[in-house]
Amino acid sequence: MHATLTQADRTRLLAGEHHDPHALLGAHPAPGGTLVRVLRPLARRVTVRGAELAPEGDGLFSAVLPPGPAADPRPQVTWPDGTRSRAHDPYRFLPALGDVDLHLISEGRHERLWEALGARPMTHQGVTGTRFTVWAPNARGVRVAADFNGWDGTGFPMRSLGASGVWELFVPGVGPGTRYKYDVCRADGTHALRADPLALATECPPATASVVHRSDYAWGDAEWLDRRAARPAHAAPMSVYEVHLPSWRPGLDYRGLAEQLPAYVRDLGFTHVELMPPAEHPFGGSWGYQVTGYYAPTARLGTPDDFKFLVDSLHQAGIGVLMDWVPAHFPKDEWALAAFDGTPCYEHPDPRRAEHPDWGTLEFDFGRREVRNFLVANAVFWCEEYHIDGLRVDAVASMLYLDYSREEGAWLPNAEGGRENWDAVAFLQEMNATVYRRCPGVLTVAEESTAWDGVTRATEHGGLGFGFKWNMGWMHDSLRYMSKDPVHRGWHHGDMTFSMVYAYSENYVLPISHDEVVHGKRALVSKMPGDWWRQRADLRAYLAFMWSHPGKQLLFMGQEFAQGAEWSEETGPQWWVLDPGYVAAGDHAGVRRLVRDLNTGYRATPALWERDTEPDGFSWVEADAARDNVFAFLRFASDGSPLLVVCHFSPVARHGYRVGVPPVAGAWREALNTDAAAYGGSGVTTAAPVPASATPSHGREASLVLTLPPLATVWLRPA
Repeated sequence: MHATLTQADRTRLLAGEHHDPHALLGAHPAPGGTLVRVLRPLARRVTVRGAELAPEGDGLFSAVLPPGPAADPRPQVTWPDGTRSRAHDPYRFLPALGDVDLHLISEGRHERLWEALGARPMTHQGVTGTRFTVWAPNARGVRVAADFNGWDGTGFPMRSLGASGVWELFVPGVGPGTRYKYDVCRADGTHALRADPLALATECPPATASVVHRSDYAWGDAEWLDRRAARPAHAAPMSVYEVHLPSWRPGLDYRGLAEQLPAYVRDLGFTHVELMPPAEHPFGGSWGYQVTGYYAPTARLGTPDDFKFLVDSLHQAGIGVLMDWVPAHFPKDEWALAAFDGTPCYEHPDPRRAEHPDWGTLEFDFGRREVRNFLVANAVFWCEEYHIDGLRVDAVASMLYLDYSREEGAWLPNAEGGRENWDAVAFLQEMNATVYRRCPGVLTVAEESTAWDGVTRATEHGGLGFGFKWNMGWMHDSLRYMSKDPVHRGWHHGDMTFSMVYAYSENYVLPISHDEVVHGKRALVSKMPGDWWRQRADLRAYLAFMWSHPGKQLLFMGQEFAQGAEWSEETGPQWWVLDPGYVAAGDHAGVRRLVRDLNTGYRATPALWERDTEPDGFSWVEADAARDNVFAFLRFASDGSPLLVVCHFSPVARHGYRVGVPPVAGAWREALNTDAAAYGGSGVTTAAPVPASATPSHGREASLVLTLPPLATVWLRPA
């Protein structure tokens, strides 16, 4: 007679609370042969190698099989309706996860974590199937519930792999496309169905299951990847078009976007796109900033391979791809990361550190090595698996400060009694150092709105290690200036010059992002004062000022053609204003034409980008003409060739305006004038070259006498 299960083991196994179901199920040596026990809920009859197993109740069947010649080891199951099936038993397999993987996971140093955790189709011990692995350190038990078992995980308990906190089960015959979740038995004995934190694909929201995925995509962007690391990003042109993929052209999926977006962006001359968070998120109205599937592109627009096709298409069009990445917080959905195994796993155990007061979300526990590994590996994942060229890290300030948006007494100081979150600092440094080490040519950008020192300083010198930082100060100051009527702008002149006081303290991106054109802030052109003509003229002058200022540029979709309404994720940009039948179509087309020419001129003018991080690459000519609303400055390329920029934010033309210039031989010619008729301006331009005279001005040996168009920015270079 074979040994029977103890009542304790039986109870734990059937309740999904057993840490080692493989010790109870499968084939094991026994007196007289081999003990075979299987768990097949609802089965009527089970046979193995022609021998019928005895029912033990609750779906358990067992028998001791005598020694004999090798035969088909797959149990054959007869179901209540009389149908039969035959499949390998999951409990005859050794663990499909190696000791090195477990060691790296335990140490929080597995830089390709997605290859160790999650659902991975594979061949194991000669059998094809899928290995399911999940980190749930405080779970009493974990089972796989999926479409192949009717979402009843009773027959598929996973085994604990010791102190690593990882649970594992290899399920033969399961492949790509399978929908699944983990049935987690929490510390209090209750059960919860949880999506896989490392799922590579998901169901389309509002459905929440994870999906087994194996990529078959063949990339065609090798030339792009080889080229992108050839020149440091700081010394290369970079102008970014920010896109919300679901609403750019509502109705287009990833493949449809690949047919239209690269051509549109290339025509406008942007060097990069920045995608608002593409990772899976349950609520579309969050725009992707409340992520539940950190390793899966949103299924709203297609499959993971479809998303790869979009990135590949952009690369082959010569366009880099940045994406918004959200490691600061995650939503509380009960099927996702929050209290994953019934205890705080991904969030901080102290509510004062876990609750994010602004967004009703949870903050990651950056001091826990497994959580830090989850996020660092995720940053690497998008760069290596999806060939992403850069990560714009969202809400960095909320990570750096323990008292961020918290009232006095509602936050926990650090060990020194301060407000700095040193765990988050260490995480950001590790993330940046790892990405830059592993992914040549990839850059990281911080959305950081405070005066934290060293955001873009190298980690070996104590900095956070980002490549760039969003210049929120420039954005707020310059938009405040532009919102004033020209008669009042003189009192706010410093708003436009102050950015140069700190311009070289970090490596900056100048952002006019989606955040500036929603929630009552109005579209960019609508922020400008006056009538429609003045609004457009101000916008054109402002955009040229932005493209001229040290730093890279980012512009949100729809603003390139001066749409008048705020952005809506439901309707997207107001493309209809460009239709020839619309009365103001020419006005909008003129602004878009200017943006195209700004990008073209910018890329062709090294003075505007080659020395962005060098103070000697910029020099004020006129910074104090507050009464005239005039700003003039020079940009210099590495070979010393200059570009003169004159911004005039008054609605009248100024004749005979003298501006100092370097003693360059010959005349100067307009390279760009935002008042040109082609852009919808009044046409006050200087077609002929302007001779430089030996008359000193603005502390320079030579000068030009110019006519300044109304509400316009002019670029001039030596003819």
